[in-house]
Amino acid sequence: MSYDIEAMRARLKAARKRARDALDGQFSAIYSELRSLDPEEIKNITPDVTDEETYEELIELIQEATQQNLDNAELVNRIKDMGTVAIAIAGKVTSLSGLPDFSRLIR
Repeated sequence: MSYDIEAMRARLKAARKRARDALDGQFSAIYSELRSLDPEEIKNITPDVTDEETYEELIELIQEATQQNLDNAELVNRIKDMGTVAIAIAGKVTSLSGLPDFSRLIR
């Protein structure tokens, strides 16, 4: 099996850029706080591995939202579309759960 080292480097470079942009973008507080969640806290949301997968998808969503300059309402709508596990994880991020659009979601 051949391995394309240049393709891997390109993917890693793109991932670093997305992370850097998210740290500097409009959702930087949300991104930082989401990244700092305790892995055990995430694992305790559901008894299977979907919580960890959803957590990674949330990270990607915040990066994408930064790149696309989404507004808060659109970000919250996309989290809602991800389902109850995503909402539960996002609810642990105070900079996100404090948004009016998000607080209406969890009522």
